[in-house]
Formats: sequence, structure tokens, C-alpha cells
Amino acid sequence: MIEAAVPRLSAKRFHAHPGVEDWRVLFWGAYAHYASDSLAHAVRIVDAAAAVAAEVGHEPDFDVRPHGITIRTFSKRNGALTAIDAELAAGIQAAARAEGGRPDPSTLMVTGIAVAQDRGADVRPFWAAVLGYEPIDDADAIDPQRRNPHVWLHELDPPKPRRGRTHIDVSLPADHARARVEAALAAGGRLVSSNDEGWTIASPENHGIDIAIWPDSEDFGDDPDEEREAWSDEPD
Repeated sequence: MIEAAVPRLSAKRFHAHPGVEDWRVLFWGAYAHYASDSLAHAVRIVDAAAAVAAEVGHEPDFDVRPHGITIRTFSKRNGALTAIDAELAAGIQAAARAEGGRPDPSTLMVTGIAVAQDRGADVRPFWAAVLGYEPIDDADAIDPQRRNPHVWLHELDPPKPRRGRTHIDVSLPADHARARVEAALAAGGRLVSSNDEGWTIASPENHGIDIAIWPDSEDFGDDPDEEREAWSDEPD
């Protein structure tokens, strides 16, 4: 991870980098998935990607299964990207395809648990303790192994003391999210609202789900200073 004061790279600029067509920007970083024929094939793809990472000097996360691998790159614990992530992604894409990896961004997804707390309350220490998580930034708690859903704490509005609420946040590729929403509605879900950032839907029993597409198209504008302000340079 990069902890120095370097400009954050927006999703728009990441996608503008040549050779990253297989990648999508979701919560906590940029991701790609490559289908494989077997575990041995998946390991060969990982070996090729790891060689690229060693050359670039930036290490991604790998999730390896017999049917494929999912790769995540990021430059800071909060998932912020920098130019080196785009460089790494392009190199891994070329290496993975050369090893016969088949890109499938439709499988990519990051889930989180959104916890509403009363005004003035702070239940993040509880959630961090019960899950073995670490606090990060102002309102999140994450798995230190980066395997399980994050927890995001926000204020309950209007206040309802001792009436905590939770809903699920789902980050999906912008070009595949609508199909997921339509499948949920066909399965009995109800559309609550929608906008350019995503959809809010409810289950038949009124459980809330927010489907977010904004991370995959986020843009900070053309001013590098704006990008620097958008990402705190203080190490986590």
C-alpha cells in the first residue's frame, strides 16, 4: 500500500488508462475476475499476475478458486487508487489473458453492512469487537484480512433511541448492475428509489438493499488539487 502524499486516481481516470478493460472499480478498490479451467490453471494465472506485481512493485489481493480468481488492487486502506494501480491492472490483464484467463466482470461484487445508530451514539467499537474488525476513517470498520463485508456506521434519521437498523450495501459494476436489480424485482423485490448512483430496493419482507454503481464512474474533475483534497494524505 502507498502511504505517501500522492494524488488519488478517480474511477474515470483509472478506466481511461489503456489495457484495463477487464477491471471495475467497486468499494475498496479496483477488481477483475478471470475464469479458469481448474485450480492448477488458476494458480498459473496467479503466478503470472504475481510476477507483474513484483515488477511493478505493488501487491494486489488474490482470491483463488478452482473456477477462477478475483484480483483487487488499491493504494490505501480505504480503497483509494493511484496511478500505480492502473499500471498494475494493465500488466495483470495482459498476463492473465496470456495464460488463458477469461475475464468475467459480471461476477464482481462487494457487500457491506450499513448500521444506523442514534444521534450521538458510537457503536463502532461494539461492531469492531464482535467481528474482530479494525476501525478505519470516520465511519467504517473492516476485516484486517480483507475477506468479509465491511461495516459502515451512519446516523439514524430521524433519531430513534435504541432502535438500531441495518441494511445491506452492494457495490456492482455499473454495466452489470441493472440485470441484478431486475432479477431482484422479478424475485419479489420492490423498487424504493433510484438515481445516477444506484438503486434502493426492498425484499418482500421489507429488508433494505442499496445497490451502488457510483464507485465505478466516480470523477473528481480535471484539477489535480481537487483529487489531492478528495483523499487525505495522512497515513491510516
